[in-house]
Amino acid sequence: MPNPSATIRRLAPADLPLMRALNALFGEVFEDRETYAGAPPSDAYLTDLLAREHVVVLAALRESAVVGGLVAYEFDKFECARREVYIYDLAVAEADRRKGIATALIADLRGIAAARGVWMVFVQADHGDGPAIALYESLGTLEEVLHFDIPPGA
Repeated sequence: MPNPSATIRRLAPADLPLMRALNALFGEVFEDRETYAGAPPSDAYLTDLLAREHVVVLAALRESAVVGGLVAYEFDKFECARREVYIYDLAVAEADRRKGIATALIADLRGIAAARGVWMVFVQADHGDGPAIALYESLGTLEEVLHFDIPPGA
């Protein structure tokens, strides 16, 4: 793995400014500022979220700037006694790509997952997102699946 040009840090409840900076980065990278900044959660909500063991938020920092990060959720399975981790969001600022930051973020998450006895880490990628697909293929096995968003309620 390349030596990343950033330090990886798991965010804790005291890291609200970094969490808000990471949210802004997600909005920029995913070109979806409305989702990530349109209705920001309260400090109390984010503090509670960052205190939960099953929520993993990692930030890639260069000096004090957030240049990448990921958010992952651990959940219990029902078919057998095991847990999995789902990488929900992973992004690196455009100027900081191809420097090993995404790989380092995933490596840190894999270490956390192993320490917690997790069976598998998984992630989705969009069709046409060649760099993400290449990264994930270098780390794991491709599963062909379809993803559906189903709204709650009847």
